[in-house]
Amino acid sequence: MSTPIPARLEALRAAMAREGVAAVVVPTADPHLSEYLPPRWQAREWFSGFTGSAGTLVVTARGGGLWTDSRYFAQAEAELAGSGLPLMKLNVAHTPEHVAWLAAELREGDTVAVAGDSVSVAGAEGLAQRLQAGGATLRTDIDLPGAAWADRPVRPAAPVFAHEGPYAPVSRADKLQHVRTAMRRAGATHHFISSLDDIAWLTNLRGADVDYNPVFLAHLLVEDGRATLFIDGAKLPGPVKTALAADGVATADYNTAASALAALPDGAALLFDPGKVVVAVLEGLPAGVKQLRGPAPSTAAKARKTAEELEHIRHAMRRDGAALARAFRRIEAGVTAGEPLTELDVDTIVREARAAQDGFVGESFSTIAGYQANGALPHYRATEAGFSPLAAKGLLLIDSGGQYLGGTTDITRVLALGPVTDEQRRDSTLVLKGMIALSRARFPKGASGPQLDALARAPLWAAGMDFGHGTGHGVGYFLNVHEGPHGIRPPVAGGALVALEPGMITSIEPGLYKPGRYGIRHENLAVVTQADQTEFGEFYAFETLTLCPFDRRGLEPRLLEPSERAWLDDYHATVRAALSPLLDGDDRAWLEWHCAPLP
Repeated sequence: MSTPIPARLEALRAAMAREGVAAVVVPTADPHLSEYLPPRWQAREWFSGFTGSAGTLVVTARGGGLWTDSRYFAQAEAELAGSGLPLMKLNVAHTPEHVAWLAAELREGDTVAVAGDSVSVAGAEGLAQRLQAGGATLRTDIDLPGAAWADRPVRPAAPVFAHEGPYAPVSRADKLQHVRTAMRRAGATHHFISSLDDIAWLTNLRGADVDYNPVFLAHLLVEDGRATLFIDGAKLPGPVKTALAADGVATADYNTAASALAALPDGAALLFDPGKVVVAVLEGLPAGVKQLRGPAPSTAAKARKTAEELEHIRHAMRRDGAALARAFRRIEAGVTAGEPLTELDVDTIVREARAAQDGFVGESFSTIAGYQANGALPHYRATEAGFSPLAAKGLLLIDSGGQYLGGTTDITRVLALGPVTDEQRRDSTLVLKGMIALSRARFPKGASGPQLDALARAPLWAAGMDFGHGTGHGVGYFLNVHEGPHGIRPPVAGGALVALEPGMITSIEPGLYKPGRYGIRHENLAVVTQADQTEFGEFYAFETLTLCPFDRRGLEPRLLEPSERAWLDDYHATVRAALSPLLDGDDRAWLEWHCAPLP
């Protein structure tokens, strides 16, 4: 029988008392600061019961709380019930963020602990500075959640495999050479990388250590002429290890990364990203090693897809669109026929349709299938413990994606399963107007996502509405579905403005959520392309990559301007031309009907 959450918290508080610690911070993080965590590092979930992908747990001797954002408020309130932990709503007036809350709770001389393998160098330094202002200190040398966690899972051990041609058009040697050139410009003799997608991209390897993301646990140290991959050796097949050695990449045990850094000679200059490397691996770095802090050169290079990669991605989009056409037709037909379908069936139908496609490896995230009120939860997930049946009315939001050898997909569509209200049609159309506005944008070289974000929100703002998440995130190439360094979101004071560059892929996904009623989100992936060269400089645009019709039955065409109607009709004509050759029978008929011009 699973240990109740209060008992888990008591075990953690007992460990705190033994070490004289007044508070423990449990972030959502692992030694690679990944977004999605292997079970071994899901301590925040273990001690709180909250399963969302973002949040911070703080535990004190008598209290604490769980901080998360508006995507998870309803979910967190339900999952925290009975834990004794209150939900602390981020970005809500009068709710302090967790460090400010801690500062108010602590006394001078108190100690706060956070596991050094779950906090970045930059994060630990910032936390330590703010605690010090109130007379408290930070410890990162003890892992109290790990010590109090009964039956903690072991590290994952999935085998690693090569991502080979034609899907990997740039060789491992060329990618490493690019990094070494950037190192020389920065004056670095060594470069340390912990972010898993950077390592997978640089080495042209993929794995399955993290759900939905084809990455593997490893660190990488790059020098001039050689590199060392720190990884569990049993995960590397012989041919992969041989191929790595041929490119000057040695292997060492995963646990020896910190000691390798501790052995760097005086005079060495180490380049690392302080936001992407944890404290634990750098704690023994010699004082004589110069620290060069900055983004990993691979991060920006990985984001700029090559022309060859984009061709593979376009092919993956066609296969993905055909799979969704089959799945959506099956769902609509089943509901119309009165079959007892549920949100769980939607997940199964979509997954099976994708699995039938050539080159499909797995899902890129857990499918969100939210019917009516459940669609108002941006990160809702139906489970056996809680799901809704479908009916021939209202809206079904489906946000899903696939991992293919030639690309990663992410798409959201809203299906009208039957009669919808005038309000639903209006709201869906306003969200679509925002998507169209951003999809058609022309912007100067150097413009960033936060500078464009308002384009997608303006139609909703004009109606006195908004949504609480970002408008777009980068997407990897058979890698993480959420990829930096770029993104489209409202500006944040002090936040970096990363310029959008040709080859970068981003989602465009405005939404609208009315709790207890329904939710709407329209999402396509698009790639930044070169558009014009004028007397004012170089201008870029977006090429839409996703190929799947929008459900016109959930729209109010009268709210669309002529140019917006033309965009939608042109998009549907493109979808029809791309997907028709891949479909037949009822599936092709479904596509033809949904791609017809607006009346």
